[in-house]
Formats: sequence, structure tokens, C-alpha cells
Amino acid sequence: MSEIYRFGISLEKQLINSFDRLIKEKNYTNRSEAIRDLIRQELVKKEWEKNNNIAGAITLIYDHHREGLTNSLLDIQHNFRKLIISSQHIHIDCDNCLEIIAIKGESKEALELANMIKSLKGIKHVTLSMSSTGEHID
Repeated sequence: MSEIYRFGISLEKQLINSFDRLIKEKNYTNRSEAIRDLIRQELVKKEWEKNNNIAGAITLIYDHHREGLTNSLLDIQHNFRKLIISSQHIHIDCDNCLEIIAIKGESKEALELANMIKSLKGIKHVTLSMSSTGEHID
């Protein structure tokens, strides 16, 4: 187990009250847990900015009736096969599909893949969930 360091911070009353409400809404047990989470979130952002080795997921909703869209999605995914570690396809209803693409690799390449998918006609929504491999976050 790593050592624990304690430090103090000064915040305006209004800011700490807002933070305490956020902590309660998100079910954190204390301020330390919430602050640790915020720090980790910023460290993940930094990994993505530095084009480090990252992990994440691309989630998309699309109209599977759109002519050529499924083939375009498959072609793009084959072109990024080194980045994509898994994908899951779900039929939401008669017209719409949900696809979740797990990725691991350089953040620049992940952003390129997400943007290519977003630009296809028939894609209704794309979300890129940025995470970390854990290499640079303790």
C-alpha cells in the first residue's frame, strides 16, 4: 500500500458548499475520495494530450438501414485493427443499432477513429470515453 500524504487547501465558502453537494450527489464517502477522483480525471486528460498509450471506448448509435453504412463501419474498423481490441453490436430496435468499440493504443489514433466514424452518414451519435491503461496513474 502506498503512503498517504495529508495537505490542506483553502476554498471560498460557496465553493466548498457546492463541492460538498457534488460529493453527496455522487455518493462519495468523503472529500478526499472526490479530490482523488478529480486528480485522476485530470491525469487521464494529460495522457490523452501527450498521445500516450491509452484505453477507452467508442459508443455509437446508427441507422442500420442506411445503405453502405455497415460496410463503411467494418472497413474503418479493419483499418484500425491494431487499436481496436473488442467490439460489441447490439440491436436496439428495428432501425437502430448500438455499437461499443473497446480501444487501446495512441490517443491520436483513437481520436482519428472516433472522428472518422462521426463523419459517416447515418451515424446518429458517437461518444468517445477516454480512460487510461493505468500505466501513468497510481
